[in-house]
Order: sequence, then structure tokens, then C-alpha cells
Amino acid sequence: MRPEAYQFEKLSDTLEICVSDAHKFGTDAFLLSHFARARRIDRCADLGTGCGIVALLWYRDREEGPVHTDCVDIQPLAIQQLEVTVERAGLQDRVRPILGDIRRLTGISRESLDLVTCNPPYKAPGSGIISAQESDKIARHETMCSLDDLCAAAARLLKFGGRLCICQRPERLCDAICAMRDHSMEPKRLRFVTQRPGRPPWLFLLEGKKGAKPFLQVEKDLIIEGPGGFSREVLDIYRKKDNKVR
Repeated sequence: MRPEAYQFEKLSDTLEICVSDAHKFGTDAFLLSHFARARRIDRCADLGTGCGIVALLWYRDREEGPVHTDCVDIQPLAIQQLEVTVERAGLQDRVRPILGDIRRLTGISRESLDLVTCNPPYKAPGSGIISAQESDKIARHETMCSLDDLCAAAARLLKFGGRLCICQRPERLCDAICAMRDHSMEPKRLRFVTQRPGRPPWLFLLEGKKGAKPFLQVEKDLIIEGPGGFSREVLDIYRKKDNKVR
């Protein structure tokens, strides 16, 4: 893709993210980034990073963000876009784009990370209509990365006590919990996301901790809609004062 096909969306006064029709982002990425609670002392990786949105949101202000984040994707265009973002923002010493397959990843040392995040494909093999566009197919369907692949990769990369945070559709909750436990990560925090009060959830956020003992904390639902648009919590996640269009 030619550079003129790129667009730039403002994340803060100091950071713009490079997006394209093939690699952009949605609300779920903001929710996952917020849920993960990355600390300044953490060494992190975002797997299947796409345009890098989950990780880049941690660096919206210069004094924010983990000490280092590796952003991994199997798609060259996604990594090219992220490289543009990182260079424009001057984040080369803190964010490293890596082109690679998480099933055979060699660029990150084993058991070196405090936090791994992933916004994985939502559709299990054999479910849903396969997307025509290759980037959409990889992002939405488990053609290149399954939940088991993700949990196996995270288990290799995380220190004892390190965390894996993901988002997924509610129908995949059992799959996600089982995959984490199969790779010695105990589910510790679960939060459902609903469009409005009283509606069934359309997403869940789940944190697993490597080597931890069983105890799952179910947090209050995250409500998307509020008076006039987004709820107060979602506005805070987006760093907006109100629902007025700008």
C-alpha cells in the first residue's frame, strides 16, 4: 500500500496513529488497553497488534506508558503502519514493531514480560462467513492464530505472575478460560461489556495470571451507552469531556 493511502488519527496532543482501510481500530481496543492496566515498570507485548492501537494508547502522554512494549503482527502492512506511527511519535526507544508469527516467535526472550495483551480473532474455525479481504480474515477468524496458540505464546513470554489480558465474544468464554488454564494461567479478572443496562453482553475482558491460584473476580459490567451518547466511564477511557461532536 502506498503511503498516500494512510490516514492519521489523533490519540492525544503528542500522538497520532497511522491507519488504513486494512488496519484500523474500534472501541474494543480502547476497552482492552484500559482493562490491562499497564504499569510504567512493565515490559509488555501486544500480540496480533494490527495498527498497534492497544499498546499505543498507553503512550498518549510522554510521561505515561510501560518501559517497553513489543508489538507483534504477521502482516507486513500492519507493521509498516506501526513503524510510521512510532517514528512520527519518537517512540523508537519504547515501542518495537516485530513482524512475526506468534506460534514461532523468536524476537522476544522467554519469561521476560510482565504483561501480554491480545485482541484475538473472534470467530472459531468453521463459524461465521469468512471475510473476503485477507487482513479482515486474519483479524476476525482463527485462520492464523487460535486461542490455544495465543495462550501458549503468552505462557512462553510471561514471567511467573505475569498477566495475559484479552477481549472476546461471550460465546468464547469457556474456550478462553480453558485455554488459559491449559497453559498454566489462572483467570483472575472478568468483566462483561454491554451496550446499555439490561442488555446481554457483546464482549468480555479477561485477565489470566501465570502460576496463580484459582480465584476469579467478576467486575461490574462496563456500560457503553449513557445520556446523549457514551457513558461517563467510556468517555473517560476515550479522554473526552462530553458527548458533543467535535
